[in-house]
Amino acid sequence: MSERNSFDKREYWLEEKYFRKRDAELIEKLHQQRERETEHRQLAEIIGVTDEDVIDALQDLGYTEKTARLLYLVPLVQIAWSEGGVADREREAILEVAEAAGIDSGSIAQQQLVQWLNVKPPAQFFEANLHTIRAIFQSLRPEQRESRRQTLLASCYRIASAVEGGIMGRAQISENERLLIEHIATEIGSNC
Repeated sequence: MSERNSFDKREYWLEEKYFRKRDAELIEKLHQQRERETEHRQLAEIIGVTDEDVIDALQDLGYTEKTARLLYLVPLVQIAWSEGGVADREREAILEVAEAAGIDSGSIAQQQLVQWLNVKPPAQFFEANLHTIRAIFQSLRPEQRESRRQTLLASCYRIASAVEGGIMGRAQISENERLLIEHIATEIGSNC
């Protein structure tokens, strides 16, 4: 076997190896794109919104069909963190709201929620969620929009007042919490 023939075989082998790897990467990319599209449709059904930008924003925030219901709980988590840490009563109240919203104990959604209660998400995450909620609310009929807005704000007040203190042991909302609730109200209510 000549040296040239050996070189040609090695070159052919390397070329084959390269193209097999490239094909595998392209196939994997197609699988990932199909998964994202399937998840996209599922999120649209769960949230009840067809706006592609809103669904893309949810996916970019890491939501899946299993965690989409957490979207409306993120402002509650933000309220709980507003004083620097999540108090036990705030944690309990948020988990009660989650259960009432159909988030089962031990589910992937509850695990994610507990993670947010244990480790504070970045401020950008909270703001991006508020913008997404606002976009969803904008797609609703006015009466639905106002009902959901009021429900969300009532839950925010519930979390803010979960910790006892104040006069005669009655819960008192701190200035930080009050300002944050005003911010949330503005963010989810503006242009609605």
